[in-house]
Amino acid sequence: MTLPTALIAADIPTDGIALGRLQGAWGVKGWSKLQPFSSDADVLLSAKTWYLLAPVGQYAKTFTGFVGAVRVAVAQCKTHAGGLVVQFDGIDDRDDVHSLKGAEVWVNRSEFAPLTSDDEFYWVDLIGCEVVNRQGEVLGQVQEMLSTGPQAVLCVTTSPTDDPKLQRLIPFVGQYIDGVSLVDKRITVDWLPDYD
Repeated sequence: MTLPTALIAADIPTDGIALGRLQGAWGVKGWSKLQPFSSDADVLLSAKTWYLLAPVGQYAKTFTGFVGAVRVAVAQCKTHAGGLVVQFDGIDDRDDVHSLKGAEVWVNRSEFAPLTSDDEFYWVDLIGCEVVNRQGEVLGQVQEMLSTGPQAVLCVTTSPTDDPKLQRLIPFVGQYIDGVSLVDKRITVDWLPDYD
């Protein structure tokens, strides 16, 4: 398959953040479904340039879009049925769009809107933070964030390979979060190790 000229070979930017994965064609006019990695993905609606990274693992087996990474201009992106749909400049063929299924979507960090207060955080900044309780006990690191509707939840494990059943799920609300230091990559919580 010949690549659409709209896909320009490029490196993922050093400040690039992975925000989602293309899920295949949507409709017949060159749109693609996109599954954001978190509900904190508003930057995808406004960024005009995305970087796509060819997948590894399970998605690589059927991927035919390109090798390495490419840059693409976004014509339109909008919310649809719990996810997003996107149309790229210069790609209007359903088969071309479907060939991109599985590609990771990256955006420059500089595209993120500035936060308006000291108690606002982008989820991506919380991933990897060490979580320590008031007693100074290390509870683990934030592996991911979950949205439960009204609140976000820190998924904390002692190692990335931990059994998901061993995760600590700590609501990211003032009642349990004493402080966040992004400089130190540390979150202090009112949480004991034996809380379920």
